Amino acid sequence: QVQLVESGGGLVQPGGSLRLSCAASGSIFSIYSMAWYRQAPRKQRELVAAITSGGSTNYADSVKGRFTISRDNTKNTVYLQMRSLKPEDTAVYYCNADVATMTTTPYVYWGQGTQDTVSS
Repeated sequence: QVQLVESGGGLVQPGGSLRLSCAASGSIFSIYSMAWYRQAPRKQRELVAAITSGGSTNYADSVKGRFTISRDNTKNTVYLQMRSLKPEDTAVYYCNADVATMTTTPYVYWGQGTQDTVSS
């Protein structure tokens, strides 16, 4: 069993910053890719940023230059540093991770989501 727990969301004014964290725990053998998704009201969930185990990253065009994804493999944690936030960044942010446990092949797990609201 693997759990992903997100933290760091909240309310911020336009132009502000937030840093999200997502820690994986459980019977982890190896974590491959990790990613952040978001879902705004009445919209589909979309990929925000992803990072491989080797550190390669990719971003949605809408967040390039403003968001930075990183990970600490010693802590099984992925981060999302968000800067120059806009009202359209308001959404529930979810992390996911492709994890192999001691007894299973890789499987994608999801966190419970954290609400980020950008508003004046």
